[in-house]
Amino acid sequence: MSALSQALRDYLGLRRALGHKLAEHERQLTRFVGRLDDAGASFVTMADALAFVLDPDLDPASTVPGKRLMAVRGFARYLSAIDPRTEVPPAGLVSYRPSRRVPYLFSDQDVAAVVHAARALTPSAFRAETLASLIVLLAVTGLRVGEALRLDCRDLDWDQAVIKVRDTKFGKGRDVAVAASTIEALAAYRRRRDRRQPATPRLFVSLAGTPVIYGGFALAFRRAVAAAGVGAGGPTRPRVHDLRHYADGRVMCPAVAFPLLGAAELVLQSA
Repeated sequence: MSALSQALRDYLGLRRALGHKLAEHERQLTRFVGRLDDAGASFVTMADALAFVLDPDLDPASTVPGKRLMAVRGFARYLSAIDPRTEVPPAGLVSYRPSRRVPYLFSDQDVAAVVHAARALTPSAFRAETLASLIVLLAVTGLRVGEALRLDCRDLDWDQAVIKVRDTKFGKGRDVAVAASTIEALAAYRRRRDRRQPATPRLFVSLAGTPVIYGGFALAFRRAVAAAGVGAGGPTRPRVHDLRHYADGRVMCPAVAFPLLGAAELVLQSA
């Protein structure tokens, strides 16, 4: 391991001990240190930082250059206390205004069509039920995708119909109350899951008994959306994250029943 790689490990460890997650910083700085190691550099120079931040292969209109600058500046400031040869790039070198993407607003029919397509595209009955359960759970609760994928069986209060969400985006937990029919549907899925005797306590598991990973689920969701024709020809491409807005919209709508999870129904209730 190079001295810069060890310094990066120490830097991330220090920042995380103070409560920072730094997932994006770690991705960018790992690439940056890899470049320096390949070039045989032993300290950070302005030229190296600029070459990384202003990489011509990047879209200058994207947020990536700004994220790289923020990550490199923090790391360089840390290194400057260890190696006086370190050159810290100035703030404001890259300016951008992050903008939120307009979400696609799923309708009741859209959700049903995507679930139907996900099942039709999946040969394995258990995997089809896993995909359907995840999609509908996201729709009726507004959970983030990562929160749903990280759910353990012990995170569900089966008697009180409450989902305990841990390790959220901001490091806090919360309780999400759901309809009785929702918890019944999840219990039915868990019984099918338990028969496979997975080695993980995660609620949603793959055919191999391992936790469902985001990449695989997101790909299956995109394929289902395309097969269902949801959002085709429209200005906004539906994403799995947009299901959160569907759940928000249910507050203003009357109750709707979805027989999407086999015999059990997930009921979308107004507040």
